Amino acid sequence: MHIALLNQHHHNPDCPATCRHYTFMEELVQKHRISLVTSDGWRKVRITNKYSWVPNRVELQECIAPYSNKMGVRKRLKSFAGFAGSAFKRTMQLQKPDVLWAVSTPLSTPWVASQVAKLRNVPWVFEVQDLWPSFPIQMGAVQNAWLQQRLFNMERRLYESASHIITLSPDMTDYIASLGIPQEKITTNYNGTDFNMVDAVQEQEVEELRRKYKLQDKQVVLYAGTYGRANSMTTLMQTIRSMAQDESIMFVLTGNGYYEPQLKELAQQVTNLLLLPPQPRPDVFKLFKLAAISLVTFNDLAVLASNSPAKFYDSLACGTPTIVTNPGWTKAFVEKYECGWYTPAEQPDALAQTLREVLAQPQLLQATGKRGEAVARDLFDRKKLVRQVESILAQVANKHI
Repeated sequence: MHIALLNQHHHNPDCPATCRHYTFMEELVQKHRISLVTSDGWRKVRITNKYSWVPNRVELQECIAPYSNKMGVRKRLKSFAGFAGSAFKRTMQLQKPDVLWAVSTPLSTPWVASQVAKLRNVPWVFEVQDLWPSFPIQMGAVQNAWLQQRLFNMERRLYESASHIITLSPDMTDYIASLGIPQEKITTNYNGTDFNMVDAVQEQEVEELRRKYKLQDKQVVLYAGTYGRANSMTTLMQTIRSMAQDESIMFVLTGNGYYEPQLKELAQQVTNLLLLPPQPRPDVFKLFKLAAISLVTFNDLAVLASNSPAKFYDSLACGTPTIVTNPGWTKAFVEKYECGWYTPAEQPDALAQTLREVLAQPQLLQATGKRGEAVARDLFDRKKLVRQVESILAQVANKHI
């Protein structure tokens, strides 16, 4: 089967980001021909050079389309439009694939797939990583009512056009079904994590980190991810300030993004905040193993309750319980499996109180972490999740013959 994957935001494990599709392509290319149409936007954020930019035998069609999380709305739109134009040309020039697989965000990428599918009579699968346009609209990036409606109409047409839809969370699935899309056309396939990297972490490496950063007598609270405008960083900063007198707790943050300058300023003012540079993918798991607990924080917006954050999966896989602030499926998940805790979004006092309570109970932390690791190995292993995606792609391709 020849699979053409369209994904503007390709990363590899040398980057400080999740690598869902790198893992998936690595597995799929063992049996199938894979053509990746992507941008060069993330090459410059590589921290190491231990991995090939794409897995061996994956055919790379790379477009020039700069991108950064720090970009404003206009620059992002320019990046999205630039990639869409280049990706359309590259995908039209490919030897005809059996199936197209398009990853959003943004919506312009699945739109390209839908157009190529129509022109070349090829079926396509729509993978929804975030709900667009709901996300940029609720974040205030798209304020024109006429444009909002046009984007919602485009979203619905893409759902209708796709042969199948893959979502990364149950809440995304429920939202798409609520638009009248048949339930049997939608499959939830969790974002997942990489257990080969989790299992490669040695206890000695974790202890070396503990000594390096003088954390031997500290309980580490980890935030590993983007310092973005959707990530409730102001709430986290207020929590850090309010807990600055407790010398037994150290907040360790690794990442970058919009709030990086404010975090650097805070780190100069308090003694309970350690800021680390972005880490390549394998090293992130060492930090999760080091931590007593991790944080998965987001703003109090309805659309964010449906998202599928990589740090949630990574933390549980390492046996590290997590605190989530989304009232959606992650809250239901940690409560069902007793693998973490929930505090309401944008409530720093509540977050601080939960941290004090659970960090005072080491046995509870350990038991909660073990439950999280067990359920993660069962549900979140990307080597298993890719088989479901492979089956969907094969069914769509075969049905079209």
